[in-house]
Amino acid sequence: MVKITVIDREDQPHELDAPTDMNMNLMELCKAYELPVEGTCGGMALCSTCHCYVQNDFELPEPSEDEEDMLDQAFFVEDNSRLGCQIKLTDDLDGLKVKLAPTAG
Repeated sequence: MVKITVIDREDQPHELDAPTDMNMNLMELCKAYELPVEGTCGGMALCSTCHCYVQNDFELPEPSEDEEDMLDQAFFVEDNSRLGCQIKLTDDLDGLKVKLAPTAG
């Protein structure tokens, strides 16, 4: 189990307990805690409804080509943008802090 902080779109932080033994990703964790993350495509990097910003200095795996392609089409993209569905929950992520990106609508 690791601790991950997710800042919602109203700037409220949520400290989440994240299991690392269930092959979950950050989008699924947010949905499990009923945070406002849609995950419309089910985690296939085919939408950007789980777009977030990594707030602290973590060595995450490089984005896949599919993730980069989707971020190229997303709104409000920054240098620290990632898709939550592409961030697998591992022991290395203890202390990760992310902020949910604003929605386009």
